[in-house]
Amino acid sequence: MKGLHDAPMIAAAEAWRARDLAVLWHPCTQMREHPDALPLFPVARGDGAWLVGHDGQRVLDAVSSWWTNIHGHAEPRIATAIANQAHTLEQVILAGCSHAPAVELAERLLALAPREAGRAPLSKVFYADNGSAGVEVALKMAFHWFHNQGITGRTRFVALHGSYHGETLGALSVGDLPLYRRVYAPLLLDVLFAPSPDAFGSRNVTDAITRANAAADALAVLFETHAGEICAFILEPLVQCAGGMRMHHPQYLRRVRELCDTHGIFLIADEIAVGFGRTGTLFACEQGGIQPDLLCLSKGLTGGFLPLCAVLATQRIYDGFLDDSRERAFLHSHSYSGNPLACAAALASLNIFASDAVLARNHDTAQMMAALAAPLRSYPLVAEVRQTGMILAIELSPEPDNHDDGHAVEIAGRRGLRMYRHALEHGVLLRPLGDVLYWMPPYCIDTAQLQHLASVTAATLEEASRCA
Repeated sequence: MKGLHDAPMIAAAEAWRARDLAVLWHPCTQMREHPDALPLFPVARGDGAWLVGHDGQRVLDAVSSWWTNIHGHAEPRIATAIANQAHTLEQVILAGCSHAPAVELAERLLALAPREAGRAPLSKVFYADNGSAGVEVALKMAFHWFHNQGITGRTRFVALHGSYHGETLGALSVGDLPLYRRVYAPLLLDVLFAPSPDAFGSRNVTDAITRANAAADALAVLFETHAGEICAFILEPLVQCAGGMRMHHPQYLRRVRELCDTHGIFLIADEIAVGFGRTGTLFACEQGGIQPDLLCLSKGLTGGFLPLCAVLATQRIYDGFLDDSRERAFLHSHSYSGNPLACAAALASLNIFASDAVLARNHDTAQMMAALAAPLRSYPLVAEVRQTGMILAIELSPEPDNHDDGHAVEIAGRRGLRMYRHALEHGVLLRPLGDVLYWMPPYCIDTAQLQHLASVTAATLEEASRCA
């Protein structure tokens, strides 16, 4: 409870809310819900796993600020790397020029990328500005490669039901969340959607593998039905994040890799959200023992400091664009491609992985998360608690008035709004995905902070049960 001495800070926060609503249009938000149903939290600064408001409130960032901030807010080593780089070179055109951070980061990423025995490694890096832009790059590369070979019939992409890959038109086309894509349907590509290998409700690993194989069998039929039409298949390995944190067994990745090889289809792994240690390994593809043809990386790439995407490609794909004709070149570009500041941040983040044994620590943290979440299964409102590494999802029974076609959408429905508000008022930033509450905290989160997260989540579920 804040006292009278906090009045100036509270007034400052209110002033920031008013200034914000006078000028800003927020992402992924029905602005009519502001300021009442969906209160703004004016953030003054970050501190590790915490966000600190202008009113002094400390709020645990349980969603890593849309899954980007992996090492914690204001991480001094990344901040110092950016500052040092800013005194040397802040930006230069990457067409016709080069600079050390871009080269060094590409070398590091290629050395760390998933590898598969008997397959030529990923060998080239193309930079973009953000995850959606990176997905656009991968889609265009896949199509354009076939076009350069004189194969003009392969114009279609395959994605999973319930998928999400971004909101630019190409990325939106390979997504399957109706609330996002319905309005723009006339503008989108004609994409084929395959059944998800989602293991929801599986009683054991055997059930999850059965689900994975059944989905792979269906994908095989789709590939055969549309033989010669498909240039690439895109998926998020292990977890369909924005689609409701739906999780599948690595067996599906193995089957998909085999099917893509059999049918001459490129495999695009969208590890924008699941990469950089989020699933327990540095990259999710590692758990299936597979290597994609194109790998999209963003979000945690810079530790959550600056926007950057890297698309890793095979030498075969790269060679398919080498020619005397500029029309056969890959002419896609972004003004800030390979920005030196962002590359410096990414290099500092990779150094932290090496120096702090992040993956080993994440293993211990994931076990604590599992133990703290186990009691939540007893709540009548909870249908399932599932986990992959540092991603833990609490699926609720469907809300009767949620009309988003059963697909997860952030803070969908009145229950989602109530849960968001309740958690925020008690010091935790949770953004439900439809009927799914989830924990995706920064890797620096400690035991006391995890206990706070679990306590507030339990109280939020109790509040939601009372209002049901």
